[in-house]
Amino acid sequence: MFVPAAPASAELIIKGSRFLSEVFIIQNQAEVRTIIKEQKNKYSDATHVCHAFISGKNAEVMGMSDDGEPGGTAGRPMLDVLKGRSVTNILVTVTRWFGGTLLGTGGLVHAYGDSVKQVLDKLELVELIDKSSFSFKCDYAQYQILKKLMQNYKLYDVTEDFGSVITVSGQIAVKLADDFKERIFDSTNGQVQLFV
Repeated sequence: MFVPAAPASAELIIKGSRFLSEVFIIQNQAEVRTIIKEQKNKYSDATHVCHAFISGKNAEVMGMSDDGEPGGTAGRPMLDVLKGRSVTNILVTVTRWFGGTLLGTGGLVHAYGDSVKQVLDKLELVELIDKSSFSFKCDYAQYQILKKLMQNYKLYDVTEDFGSVITVSGQIAVKLADDFKERIFDSTNGQVQLFV
C-alpha cells in the first residue's frame, strides 16, 4: 500500500471544459469534509467540485461525490482509478468549469477518470509503513552507544530530552521493533529497556 509523498495538481481541457485535479494527503474522513468545503469556497466560480478518497491502513474507508454531475459519471470513475493504484490516505478533487459543450455520460466518465490518472502519474508515492512508538531512558555514557545503534535503523519523529538522564522517543516500523528492543537491551547489558 502506498501514500502520496506530497500534494500534486494537473489540468485537462476537453471540449472547452477545464478540469483541475488536485491531490491532498488525508488521515480521516473529517479532513475530507474540511478540504471539500475549502475547495468549493476557493473555486466558487466552478460548475462542479467532484471528489474521491481512500483512507485507512488497509484502505478500508472510501468515498466519492459527483457534486451535481449525472450519477456515476464523476466520483465513481475517480474512485475506480484510485483503487487501481493501491494508494491510501489520499483525496483527489476534480474541479470543472463548464466550457459550453455537453460531454455526455461517457465523455464525463472519461474526463474525470483521465483527470485522476493524469494527476496520479505526476504524483510521488511512498510505501505506507505501520509504525510503533518507542521510548527509553539512559545515562550519557549509554547514550553514546545507543546513538550509534539508532543510526542503523530508520526511525521517525525522534526526540531527545537531555536532563539528568536522557529520554529518547520516536517511532519505528512495527516489523523492526522487536529487533530494535533486543539490540538496545543487549548493547547496554540489560541496563536500558525500550518501551514499545
